[in-house]
Amino acid sequence: MVQVRVEIRLKKGVTDPEGDNVHKALGLLGFKGVQGVRSSKLFLIDLQTKDARAARKEVEDMCRRLLANPVIHEYAIAIEK
Repeated sequence: MVQVRVEIRLKKGVTDPEGDNVHKALGLLGFKGVQGVRSSKLFLIDLQTKDARAARKEVEDMCRRLLANPVIHEYAIAIEK
């Protein structure tokens, strides 16, 4: 079995309302040194394979078809055995 970490985040230049709200809230709570906040999603996907190359290919397909919108998102894939 292979576990794959997929981080989906908004591309630079795309408005991140969740990150903006957290940034404002941190300022209100007294955390004055925070320069910015960007949000992301993390998926941990368990695949029933031992082939890391095949796992990466399958997860790339998942990202293209469902997990990420290529217009606004970028993603990073990490294979963890």
